[in-house]
Order: sequence, then C-alpha cells, then structure tokens
Amino acid sequence: MMQSKHVRFLLWAVIGMVLLLVLSYLFRPRTIIVDMAQVVKGDLQEIITEEAKTRVHDVYTLSAPVTGYLRRIEAEVGDPVERLTTIVAEIEPIDPEFLDPRSEAQAKADIKTAESALKLAQAEVNQSQAELDFALAEFDRMRELRVNNNVSARELDNSERTYKTALAALATTQAGLQMRVYELERSKALMLSPSSTQTQRGNCQCVNITAPVSGRILKVLNKSEGVVIAGTALLEIGNPKDLEIVVELLSFDAVKVEPGQVVNIKNWGGSQPLTGRVNRIEPIGFMKVSALGIEEQRVNVVVDITSEYNNWARLGHGYQVDVEIVLWHGSDVLSVPVTALFREQDKWAIFVVREKTAYKQIISIGHKNALNVEVITGLNEGDWYVSHPNNQITDNVKVSSRTDYIE
Repeated sequence: MMQSKHVRFLLWAVIGMVLLLVLSYLFRPRTIIVDMAQVVKGDLQEIITEEAKTRVHDVYTLSAPVTGYLRRIEAEVGDPVERLTTIVAEIEPIDPEFLDPRSEAQAKADIKTAESALKLAQAEVNQSQAELDFALAEFDRMRELRVNNNVSARELDNSERTYKTALAALATTQAGLQMRVYELERSKALMLSPSSTQTQRGNCQCVNITAPVSGRILKVLNKSEGVVIAGTALLEIGNPKDLEIVVELLSFDAVKVEPGQVVNIKNWGGSQPLTGRVNRIEPIGFMKVSALGIEEQRVNVVVDITSEYNNWARLGHGYQVDVEIVLWHGSDVLSVPVTALFREQDKWAIFVVREKTAYKQIISIGHKNALNVEVITGLNEGDWYVSHPNNQITDNVKVSSRTDYIE
C-alpha cells in the first residue's frame, strides 16, 4: 500500500516537472529577429522632387497679317529658319464672292451705263477735236493777215485765245474719256467670279511671311491652303538652344525655393543626369486638378540648364523630365533612414541596440529628404539601431540581427 502511494507521488512529480518545463519553454523571453544598421556620417541633401517640362524660352507665334488665301505651308516641324530671310508662308488676295441674281443684274446694268458714258465721252472728244482744228486754222489765217496789216492785233489775239481754249477743252474731254474707260473696267471687275480668278492665281504679288528669329519651326498650326482672316496663327518658331524647364510645385513647396539653388535633372533620356539652377519663382499661383481629382494650388518655378549644350542637344520643346531642387546640402552629417523612426507622443524616437537588447531612444531631428533624416541629438556615430521596427519590438526586448540568423 505504501509502495503504491510512493509510485503515484513520483508519477505526479514527473508530470508536474514536464508541465513546468513545457510552460517555461512556451513563456520564455524570445529573441526577435530584426534588421539592424549602424549610425554613420555622410552627405545629406534636402530636396524637392517633381516632374517637369521643358520649353523654349521665347516662342514666336506667326499670324496672318492680312485676310487672304494662304498657300500650303511646305515647311515641316524641325526645319531650320534664318531671321528675316526664310519665307515660311505666303498669302494671296482672296477670291471674289459669288453674286446673287440682283447684284449680278445691277453689275450688268452698271457695265452698260459705263459703256454708254464711254461713247458719250468719245463723242465729246471728237467734237473738241473738230473745234480745235477749226480754231487752229482760224488762228493761222489771222497770223497771215496780220503780216499785211489786214486785221488788227486784237483780232489776232482773239483767234489765239479761241485756239488755246479749244486745246484745253480737248484735253478736258480726253481726260473725261479716260475716266469713263476706268469706270467701265471697274464695272467689269464687279462681274469677276471665283472661277475667273483661279486661272490668275500664281501671277499675283503675294504677302510673304518671314521668320522673325533664327531657330527651328516648333509647330505648324495651319498647314493646309485656304482662306484665313487677319490674326490667324500659322506657325510657332523658337530656338531650341534657348531651352528652360518649368516645374509646377505645390505652393507650400514653392515658398522654400530660392533663385540660384542647384537642380539635378534626371530621367530625361540621357545616360547621365544634367545640372541646372533655379532662375525665378513666378509670383502667382494657379489651380490644378491632380490625377486623383484633388484640387491643388501650384506655382511655376523656372529652371535654367547649366550643363553643356552638347550633353542635352536631344532635348526639345515640351519634353518631360524629373527634377530635384536642392534646398539644403550638408557634409559629414549624422543621419538615419526615415523608416527607423516612429512617433513617441510629440517626439521622434528610435530603437537603439546595446548587448542584443533594444532600447527606446528619444532623438531630435533636423533636415530630411524622402529617405534619410539628420539626427541632431540622441545618437552617436557607430550606434546600432533597428532600421525597420515593427509592433513586436518594445523597450528592453531581446533582438538579434537578421544577418546573424541567416549565417
């Protein structure tokens, strides 16, 4: 009996010890595997990154100076032009309009009236010519009679006056005849139809439009021939070497930008980034709707390209690029990745690792960019920290490096 109780006691003791070992194993402090890195010093830039677009600084839009018939523009986009030499467009006089029946009848009546007036003027000329011939003959006879003193000097003077008056009358009627000829031509011109002027096209004096500057044609706005009114835009001309970049920044980012700041130009198509410099910040903003449908207040920032032209000669008007505007640059700066930080109430904190234990450390930060942040106080060069903390990591928890675990 006593032996049975002793065996039972040993059995329960063994079971208790096994249960205790199992619980101890399950509830033992477990080491969390984390990514760790070391605090180092290096260069740090605070930048604003945004998509941008290139444009020619001075774009000249050529318009039709008069209303007329535009000949087909043969120039193509990209063709070189020289200032005041290259003819880029030609404008001919416009064709007359068709006459309605009433206007046509009036025009025909005007022609008949002009023809009758011409005949009348011709008759007046013939009459004036006859009177002139008679006055001349009378004047010659009076001069012969005066030689022998058969007529008085007064009679000779009267005949001379009559001759000169007849001569002036002939000149007047001849001028009237010429006027009637022009009136007839004007009346006939009113009868011109578009079909009759089509055959005359090409022989008239055209209005030639020349390039105002040397450069290249950027855009042909009206290539086909046809009637254009004065002021119609025809072409755009500019110098591709005079290229600049326009960045549409959010207004709260634009106030941080100053003229003269360095700009890195990336993703423009070349193998190497280009450099630029902020030229000006426009003093007026504008509304723009983002791809998500959000209304944003934007400001244009103009950037000059400072790299050699040979390095970006393939860039043109309206090309897309990415720019990084350097707001601040520091050397030998203590920095950590943004992913290592987390908020502790109204302060920033980081998990530092000492003797395989993570400790919460409050830090103060300065400049930052999308990847890294400057550490002002709270860390020293060479300190180890958790680069990607998660919810499992708390203050005073055991951690081990993922690289050690892999090894």
